[in-house]
Amino acid sequence: SIFLWILVFIGFGVADSVLSFFIMNALNGVCRSVFEPTTRALLSDITDQKNKLLIFNLRYAAINVGVVFGPILGIFLGSAKTTFPFYIAAAIYTLYGISLLLTFMKTELASEADETARISFREAFHVTRKDKLLLLTLVGIILCITGFSQLTSTLPQYFAMSPEIKDGARTFSILLSLNAVVVLIIQYPVVRIARNYSPIRSIMLGNLFVGLSLFSFAFAKSIWMIGLVVIFFTVGEVLLFAMMDVLIDDISNPDMKGTYFGAMGFTQLGNVLGPWIGGLLLDSYGVSDPAILFGCLMMITLSGLPVLLLVKKEMEKKATIIKRHVHV
Repeated sequence: SIFLWILVFIGFGVADSVLSFFIMNALNGVCRSVFEPTTRALLSDITDQKNKLLIFNLRYAAINVGVVFGPILGIFLGSAKTTFPFYIAAAIYTLYGISLLLTFMKTELASEADETARISFREAFHVTRKDKLLLLTLVGIILCITGFSQLTSTLPQYFAMSPEIKDGARTFSILLSLNAVVVLIIQYPVVRIARNYSPIRSIMLGNLFVGLSLFSFAFAKSIWMIGLVVIFFTVGEVLLFAMMDVLIDDISNPDMKGTYFGAMGFTQLGNVLGPWIGGLLLDSYGVSDPAILFGCLMMITLSGLPVLLLVKKEMEKKATIIKRHVHV
């Protein structure tokens, strides 16, 4: 996936039509859908249970270090006027791919599983389809991500279109970097507090923060107010994503972690539905009725709460059954 990603970034650099950008973006999604679940499953397999929360959050922190510098570097390199930054991204991914090759050559990552323990795709799909807890979790997280995706889809368009926000594109780039910086600052203390509670509680609270923050954007006009809302939004983001991998690890069958983390790829539907819904609302209400625009986005996001509440009840029911078996 990494080496295909290199070609995708080069493709973005030479793309000169809507169709070519569409194809490159689709391939970008394919690379991500392969890379994300595989790395999560790998980290889960090679990490002790007591260290999983730390390792998953180090991964999340590393992503946000990149997000801090990415938008700022893009502005500096003139990404609004040239596609040259895509070639730099391709070069960075080339270095990353080579480092992975060297790491895997020196590290033995052979599976200890017996040949008979391997599960076919059909069996894995059957298990996933029958797992009510997993399906509810996916639906709940899809609704969460639908709300979160507004940060990089509807908001930049709203900032660019709103006459009350000066230099919307530049403002958005600054706020995107602010978002990543705040993640790095608050991640450790927030996770330290959240680990005293179940992952599902953290995700539910994160959903609430994101939903309320979206509605608040309707009334934030100055850069300082928008920045404050972004900070509030970021707290919700950390509560959501810092515990998401831990939740999937908790509900997964130990022999099928790759399948469960792979099923998380379906949550990317939120990144598809979110921009589409936001675009429809922008077309319908524009920037003249921000309260309606962001109010609708808030309601869609918060609709994930009752689904996540069902997940919580299913997890409690599953824990009770396991305890009974243990006592027997």
